[in-house]
Amino acid sequence: MAVSKSSLGKQQHNNDQEYQKKQEPLIPGLPDEIAELCLLHLPYPSQSLVRSVCCSWNRAITNPGFLLRKRSLLLSLPYLFISAFHNSTARIQWQALDPRSGRWFMLPPMPCPGAVCPTGFACISVPNQGQIYVLGGMRSDTRASINTTIVYTASTNQWSTASPMVTPRSFFAAGNVDGKIIAVGGSGAEYNDSITSVECYDPRKDAWEHVAKMRVGLARYDSAMVGGKMYVTEGWTWPLLSSPRGGVYDLGSDTWQEMKDGMKEGWSGVSVVVGDRLFVISEYGDCPMKVYVPDRDTWHGRENLRGVKWAKRGNRERIGGTKRGVHSKVGGRGYPHGFPRPFSFELPSAVCLKTPL
Repeated sequence: MAVSKSSLGKQQHNNDQEYQKKQEPLIPGLPDEIAELCLLHLPYPSQSLVRSVCCSWNRAITNPGFLLRKRSLLLSLPYLFISAFHNSTARIQWQALDPRSGRWFMLPPMPCPGAVCPTGFACISVPNQGQIYVLGGMRSDTRASINTTIVYTASTNQWSTASPMVTPRSFFAAGNVDGKIIAVGGSGAEYNDSITSVECYDPRKDAWEHVAKMRVGLARYDSAMVGGKMYVTEGWTWPLLSSPRGGVYDLGSDTWQEMKDGMKEGWSGVSVVVGDRLFVISEYGDCPMKVYVPDRDTWHGRENLRGVKWAKRGNRERIGGTKRGVHSKVGGRGYPHGFPRPFSFELPSAVCLKTPL
């Protein structure tokens, strides 16, 4: 096939332009090694702006080696991600808090399958992958549960969809156990249809599969991952006529066990895991914060806690761990400091994620 000289010349010109782009310095006047260090120290919220500066910057920060160097230099910081919703329209808008500047910024819109209830889904972080998984939920128009799996990747600041769950569910518990995601119980196809099925998602295979069922369905769900196991409880529900139920799931043996009496009796609020210690922010009583002591199957109040820093803000108390690896939940509905209005948030909408950028 004959090729004209003009076509060959145009192709050569394009190749020359591409070569010149690759040879462009990251920052004029600086060696690329020094310029890369400057890019490594840019905060995560600036990544979308960095990509639009020039082709060389876009190539640099999307290179897998760049992410590895950032991790090796321990430059990644935990960010607090909150799924907020508009007060009047119920439109969902994920937002993130930069811990260094104290500023909030908005994520791209999450791809929702139509109108959904803002509090019906479960959200789980996979910190070592820099990802957030948003599972299931309930359509607000038909009140039917859905089985979607939506993934946010911090390194690209983008949403994507993964394989859907086997069973549609809403208002359920979910957790990250050894890199795999466990979805437990909840409401089934109908809002009042309580289910006991449990399924496990393997991110490497992008596949869900059923695992051992719960022994009973729960009225509501709170959960925590401690020591490679998932603890699930319904907590105390008004009017407090019967003791709460709970179970412990072991992924290694694919079995459920009864939760110890002391643990489920004292689990009276939302949970926070700091290291391997389970804290509960109590919803009633005179003990606002307590920690579970496994050896004694009991809970210790604030006066018995060591290695924990306390801060007071208004009529609320916060906890700051002295160890790394804090998994956070934010309780209540309202406006955290600097949080953009007119959005609100409710549990279970907050996760802590160590971003790779």
